[in-house]
Amino acid sequence: MDAFGDLFRGMRAQGSLFGNSILSPPWALHFVDGAPLTLCTVLGGAGWIVPEHHPPEQLRAGETVIVRGPAPFTFVDEVGTRAEPIACGEHCATPEQGGTRHRLGWNDCDGDACDGATTLIVGAYPVRGEISRRLLDGLPVVLHVVSGGGTDAVLDHLAAEVATDTPGQQVVLDRLLDWMLVCALREYFDRPGGEPPAWYAAQRDPVVGDALRLLHAEPAAPWTVSSLADRTGVSRSTLAKRFADLVGEPPLTYLTRWRMTLAADLLAEREAATVAEIGRTVGYSDAFAFSAAFKRIRGVSPSRFRRTGTVVPERPTVPPLRPPGTELPVVPAPPPGVRVRS
Repeated sequence: MDAFGDLFRGMRAQGSLFGNSILSPPWALHFVDGAPLTLCTVLGGAGWIVPEHHPPEQLRAGETVIVRGPAPFTFVDEVGTRAEPIACGEHCATPEQGGTRHRLGWNDCDGDACDGATTLIVGAYPVRGEISRRLLDGLPVVLHVVSGGGTDAVLDHLAAEVATDTPGQQVVLDRLLDWMLVCALREYFDRPGGEPPAWYAAQRDPVVGDALRLLHAEPAAPWTVSSLADRTGVSRSTLAKRFADLVGEPPLTYLTRWRMTLAADLLAEREAATVAEIGRTVGYSDAFAFSAAFKRIRGVSPSRFRRTGTVVPERPTVPPLRPPGTELPVVPAPPPGVRVRS
């Protein structure tokens, strides 16, 4: 598994399709109590995504927008529409409500009124665990992918699937949405002039990419910079410099952070496992060393994290009162017996 693929472990569509809506204007769908990640694809027509505290984004046929939550957002026929918004929460299309056949909007068209209407597919992604949060941290609030790229093939399959009502449809749509999400993110990161996360861009380097794959494939191995350099076929100094330049931190610092991310999810998932067992799973034979590393990276001990599921935020650095080089001169103390007027 590579660094990018590893981050999708906790992100799977699981009956989370909001629905297939065929809308004629005016309309306003307001997605409240939103999922951490929501994917919106327009199969036909057009509309506007209006997130909170973010400029509206027009969404045309064949285009996809990924909105990072949990702030609500609205899909409207036009900015400033006169339509009253319909609220839709994260689970408004659960299987007991009709699943994929549940359709949003009181203004869904019918018959001839569907000519020129907009067809919207929306999938919500609950993000489980610390691993997937690393992916969220690298995303903007709104990620817009136009047509003409790798997502087009997925769109064809989505359009064909939502037009039918066949056994197993939910499973097919869930997997298509997963496929769409990966393709959309990959296309966004690879776009000309893009600014992908450092770890994503570094995967294309023949040396650092191999090193990242090894660290993700064998996180519990007793890695040193030398052993990692041997496996990637370069010198220790070459790997250390190249990795730090492209990823932004030394190889073993990256490995420690990744191990602690894995450990955080294991602490939440394996309630019967001891802290020492979790530590061994991620490469620590000494429970004390594991606990110290976890607290250094996550801000709390493994035991407290397991109880509360929270971390202590890093303290902000207090800026100096004066810029460097402008400190007040040191005034020597007056001789004994000399009074200084204020």
